[in-house]
Amino acid sequence: MEGIVSRVNVIPVLAVDGVDSAVETVRALVAGGLPVVEITLRTPAAPAAIRAAAGLPGAVVGAGTVLTGADLQGAVDAGAAFAVSPGATPSLLTAARHNGVPFMPGVATPSEVQGALEAGFTHLKFFPAGVAGGVAMLRALAGPFADVRFCPTGGIDPASAPDYLALDNVVCVGGSWLAPPASVAAGDWAGTAGHARRSPSSPAVASGLAPTAPRRASSGGSSRTSARSCARSSICSRVRTARCCGAACCTTTSRWCGFRQGARADWWR
Repeated sequence: MEGIVSRVNVIPVLAVDGVDSAVETVRALVAGGLPVVEITLRTPAAPAAIRAAAGLPGAVVGAGTVLTGADLQGAVDAGAAFAVSPGATPSLLTAARHNGVPFMPGVATPSEVQGALEAGFTHLKFFPAGVAGGVAMLRALAGPFADVRFCPTGGIDPASAPDYLALDNVVCVGGSWLAPPASVAAGDWAGTAGHARRSPSSPAVASGLAPTAPRRASSGGSSRTSARSCARSSICSRVRTARCCGAACCTTTSRWCGFRQGARADWWR
């Protein structure tokens, strides 16, 4: 699962009503720089939508709301590249381990995290994040579960996403705001692509964060920039950190450093 979630900071979560609209939504998200998309198994159209969208160039389409071993097998048969569940039962964890498809079980408590770890899963969905303790809960879980990485989902929005992504144990977030039902119903694919481009995962955002590009240090040398640079030991040097030291041009490759130089949710506007 690590190879999939580490590619992005945001995974759009879709509940689809039709195959054609699902395909166009995924196409728009990929065009906007978000190639990893989760289609939830909440509607009759979901399996066919996964099958159709999985064939789009550049798309990595997975199945969400996987509740049983049968759901998991159906998702794999439909061509899902990964699967996500809102919870984790022993039978589902066993099915996922035997199936071999990249799988991210859902957890909300320390006991559930331990159960997933015992089953061999280290990348977990934290759900429902907004009502299960949010950032504070994830920060508390980091101590006893230092090797676990989370994808919080549920109640995430453009304003709260950076706070989650600031945590070292959060690898990405999941959210439905990138493809609002009204936009999908209206066929506003350009608008959907625009939402994706303004997300923190989009290359368009990542490439435009700092006023000038940093020069990487050569071996034995130091990095020079046109403005004050971050110290490598600063919190700013951590990948995906949201607490920037304020340098105009940063020596780190972390896109979150530069991102946080602006207003908290400016990337959405």
